[in-house]
Formats: sequence, structure tokens, C-alpha cells
Amino acid sequence: QVQLIESGGGLVQAGGSLRLSCAASGRTFSNYAMGWFRQAPGKEREFVAGVSRGGSSTRYADSVKGRFTVSGDNAKNTVYLQMNSLKPEDTAVYYCVARTSVPISTVSYGYDYWGQGTQVTVSS
Repeated sequence: QVQLIESGGGLVQAGGSLRLSCAASGRTFSNYAMGWFRQAPGKEREFVAGVSRGGSSTRYADSVKGRFTVSGDNAKNTVYLQMNSLKPEDTAVYYCVARTSVPISTVSYGYDYWGQGTQVTVSS
């Protein structure tokens, strides 16, 4: 089994920045993709960003391109989401995800493991 533990959420004003971290423990795999989904109240869960092992490939939702950066640290089994120029519409619970294969998937059922979620709130 793989456990994903997120950290770094919180309250920030519009235009501000936050950095989310997700540490994976348990089984390790030679190939994997990790990333982030989010879910706002009353909305469906949506893909935010993903990265393949080694960072050779990344993928972003159109709504966050140019503002968010996803990266991974293989040595620490950790993935990060740097969020800049935050907007109120970025407010959501952010979930770390992992799958034991590549390429990066943009659908929720493409991931085998999920974190418990961390709240990000952007005030206007």
C-alpha cells in the first residue's frame, strides 16, 4: 500500500502564493505519476496538475497554466505544487494522487492512491 500525506494548505489573499507538499510512503514503484486534483464546494473533482517520475513530463489544467508549477523529488518520494497568483476560484480541497504507471492521467479513476486532502482558501 501507498500512503499520501499532504501539507501546506491554508488561507491566502488573492494574488498570493502557497506551496503544497505530498509525501508518499509504503510501496515504491519504478514508474509512477503523481499529481493533484481539487474539489470546490458544489463542484466536481477536477485535475489540476501531474508529473511523471523524474519530472520528465508534466501536465496542467488550462485554468492553472502559467500560475501553478508541479515538481517531484524522487529521493524524498515527494511531489510539490507551487501555486502563485492565486484567485478566489482556486479555493478548494486539494488532493494528492498517485498511480503506478505513466503517462499522467487527467481523470480521477486513473489514480490508485489518494491523500486525505488539504484545504486551500483564497480570499478576495
